[in-house]
Parts: sequence; structure tokens; C-alpha cells
Amino acid sequence: MTDLLRILLVEDAPGDVELVKRGLERSRVQHEVQVVGDGAEAMEYLRSAGQGGGLPDLILLDINLPRKSGHEVLAEMSGDTELSRVPVIVLTTSDHDEDVLRAYENRARKYVLKPMRAIDFLDALRGIDEFAFNVVKAAHAI
Repeated sequence: MTDLLRILLVEDAPGDVELVKRGLERSRVQHEVQVVGDGAEAMEYLRSAGQGGGLPDLILLDINLPRKSGHEVLAEMSGDTELSRVPVIVLTTSDHDEDVLRAYENRARKYVLKPMRAIDFLDALRGIDEFAFNVVKAAHAI
């Protein structure tokens, strides 16, 4: 097991990308972040990484994305034996019940609303830090 947490951030809003990166910089977990801006690019990245054995340890996924939505990404991942093992945390502004339910039906591990205030968003990321550490630690133990 490596101590480096490989994170794929799927986010199209540059401001949210910066908030996530700043929040992760405060993390206790050593990490590297790869950013893609839409769902189609995310699937291309995952298929390519999967062939080379370099899948991320964790995916932070927005639901509202161009070209291919986060829901479509989750559905494709849940239908793929290898990709379905990668934990996904949904980070989104959508609090619609159907979005939450659909995300969990497609194996999202956690659904986090992106608050409008930066300080609240950073607090949400601190909770993700602990979750990610425990999930990845357990995944590597298997």
C-alpha cells in the first residue's frame, strides 16, 4: 500500500476546483489530484488508467457536468467490475431527492452538498478527508 492517495476530481467549475484543491491541501493524507472537466473526459481517463493499472483511489464527482453527467459516469462505473471498486464521493449543488437516490443506487459512497460559502465547503472537505482515509485504507487491506 502506498501512502499517496490518488484522487480524480471531475468538476467543470474552476472556482470549485480551486476550493477542493485548497481543502485537500489541509488534509492529513498525502495525495495527488488529477482534474478533468466533464463526464466524457472522466470515463476516457478511467478507461485508460484501468488498462495501465493506475486507477485513482478516490473520485470526487460533480453531478452537473457537460457532455456526460455525473449520473451517467456513475452508471457506467457501476456496470464495470473494475471501475465499480473505486469509491466515489459526489460533490454537488443539487439537493434534489432524485439526484441523491440515483447517486446511491449507482454505488456512490457519499453525497456531499457544495455549500455556497467557501468556509462551509472547506468544512465539508475535512469530513471527506477522514472518510477517504478510512475507505482507501480498507480497500488496500483487501
